[in-house]
Amino acid sequence: MSGFQAEAREARDFLAAHPDIEFFEMFFTSLTGVPRGKRLRRSEVMKLYEGSAFLPGSIVAVDILGADCEDTGMVWETGDADRIARAVPGGIVPAPWIGEDAAQVMCSLHDLGGEVTPFDPRAVLQRVLDRYAADGLTPMVACEMEFYLVESRRGRVSLRSSPFTRRKPAANEAHGLPETEDAADFLRALWKAADAQGVPVEGASSEASPGQLELTLHHKADALAAGDDAVLFKRMAKGVARPLGCEATFMAKPFADIAGSGMHIHMSMLDAKGANIFASEAAEGTEQLRHAIGGMAQTMADAMAVLAPNANSFRRYVARSYAPVSPTWGINNRTVALRIPAGSAASRRVEHRVAGADANPYLALAVVLAGAHHGLTNSLDPGAMTHGDGYSAPVAAGDPLPTDWLKAIDRFAASSVMREYLGDAFVDLYATVKRTEQARFNAVVTSLDHDWYLQNA
Repeated sequence: MSGFQAEAREARDFLAAHPDIEFFEMFFTSLTGVPRGKRLRRSEVMKLYEGSAFLPGSIVAVDILGADCEDTGMVWETGDADRIARAVPGGIVPAPWIGEDAAQVMCSLHDLGGEVTPFDPRAVLQRVLDRYAADGLTPMVACEMEFYLVESRRGRVSLRSSPFTRRKPAANEAHGLPETEDAADFLRALWKAADAQGVPVEGASSEASPGQLELTLHHKADALAAGDDAVLFKRMAKGVARPLGCEATFMAKPFADIAGSGMHIHMSMLDAKGANIFASEAAEGTEQLRHAIGGMAQTMADAMAVLAPNANSFRRYVARSYAPVSPTWGINNRTVALRIPAGSAASRRVEHRVAGADANPYLALAVVLAGAHHGLTNSLDPGAMTHGDGYSAPVAAGDPLPTDWLKAIDRFAASSVMREYLGDAFVDLYATVKRTEQARFNAVVTSLDHDWYLQNA
């Protein structure tokens, strides 16, 4: 797999071009989407290209807080054996928010024989892409990322105050320019970091909720690279925010009274000659586009454990909040789950609007693309198109979406389609980690418990 192991020459060229960089943060993206790794000195970085850098194998299956999930069988039963951490192609880049003397190296995880571990989220996505390649097809994808800049003081989280007026956002200033001007310091640092890392970050807009921002990553005919871009984007957004005294949060629903944050996935489909098979003068696209939508609609409920991976994720799905609540589809309609945007025939595509910003980008892309391939392969019908309000429309294809975390995990674990595309071992591992997280989350006695029950029970 050429996308999983960089050549040593890449590192030597980088070191020669950046003699002042002394520190390197190597990181692997775990199953929960959290980057984990080590900080290395300059003298150690070549280990990532020579097969002599190691991370514990259990790191792929820790929970979102980094704790071992013993029921996975990847801790005590294996002696928590090491795996090889290898730099991925193009993975060594400057990390200016850490310092002008710092860089980072994106890694994949390999067994001691050299094969990439099947539980590496990048490898899970690649297995789905292999199905497309066998059919002579290439998904072209792009991710849109929504998030908030927040401040946390004395245990209370609030929207970031304007650096000019010191007021906190309060109005739904959709596409408001003063709102993006308030974030100018953050955006300037973000775009600088993106350019340094070669991440194709496009323009920023103020979303329909106070303080929410959205940026788009440029589309790519390499979904694995698009996943890399999304992971790098989230990491750099968090990194550049901290020196400014705030945090960039991709939590799906950080505030109860305003909209949550999503990760919208745009997808078109290229044939062996590079032509978009969804392209059509008709606004609804081609028959192939309808089949892809049919597959994504019919597998959406199965995929929710990935698209909504955390307890908080399910708070985002509120009617008339621009977060879809059922597997609907339509043209130029932001109330549906699967939207065909307006545009030229050549740009015909579908926007999958279900994933939360908290989803692991590799896994979200994997389940979305698995659904589309399933639909194309089986010529699935998406059912009737939704016109108008998608929140009041009947479900035309697929099952209603799970409404809570445990039901979503159980549905994912039982899905024959997810198992076919992602592999039995991965589905079992993912479900085990998420059930462990669910049990640990529910075991915590919170201040809300005290507010509701301490006196009244």
